[in-house]
Amino acid sequence: MFDINWQGLLLPLAYLVVLVGTFVTFSTVYRKRKAIESANLAPWFGPHLQRNIYLSLLHMQPDENSSAAEKKTQQKIPDSIIRAALIQRAVEDIRRIIQIRTAKQACSSLLQRGSVGDDLWQRFQRAEKEMEEELRDVVMEANALVPGWGQIIFQSANEIAANRAMRERVEEIEAQTARDKEWWEKRRTNVKSAFMKELDAEAAAAAAADTAAAAGAASATPSIGGPGSVAGSADSEPVLVEKNTSSASSSPASKKKGKK
Repeated sequence: MFDINWQGLLLPLAYLVVLVGTFVTFSTVYRKRKAIESANLAPWFGPHLQRNIYLSLLHMQPDENSSAAEKKTQQKIPDSIIRAALIQRAVEDIRRIIQIRTAKQACSSLLQRGSVGDDLWQRFQRAEKEMEEELRDVVMEANALVPGWGQIIFQSANEIAANRAMRERVEEIEAQTARDKEWWEKRRTNVKSAFMKELDAEAAAAAAADTAAAAGAASATPSIGGPGSVAGSADSEPVLVEKNTSSASSSPASKKKGKK
């Protein structure tokens, strides 16, 4: 039969073992490093205040195994308050889901172009996973409070969120309307004052022009008693010629003829 040279195969086997061990070590270290980096990344959303309030209300409930004295000292939270807190938690979840859906396409396109790093995409994926777990938790809590409520809780939360967004939009429009109205009032006052100043300037210019025209007309008209007025009056007065002048001039000539 065939003889196997184990000494010749020892070196390739050792090489394979070392190679596989290197790959396994590198993979383990790389995964641990990525897990540490992802854990140190800043969360996509801030702290969930509504969830914290709901959990605080649940922890304030007296335990069933506690004694009667402890139950008397610990006041029971009404179920309506707990349900209202869960509704508010679901409304906040709806708001965050809308933000994730609107930002997912933009983040993926920016990641493909290389405009953002992998850290941002890891934060976004972790936020998606957290929201999926949050939705499942809310559904389970709703079913625990009221059987079958988990199927319709997000519909009610969506309506509340839409109503709240519409109310905020209306308040924003009203505030913008007040600011625009104030701006238009100031603008109208400024335009009115500028227009009145322009009218006053035109009236002053017209009065000055009339005054100048009157002064020019007065200087062109001669004054009574001046040297020019005498010559003017002498030239303008008619000369009176008496009819007796002809007879007076002819009488001396007739007298001379009589003497001859």
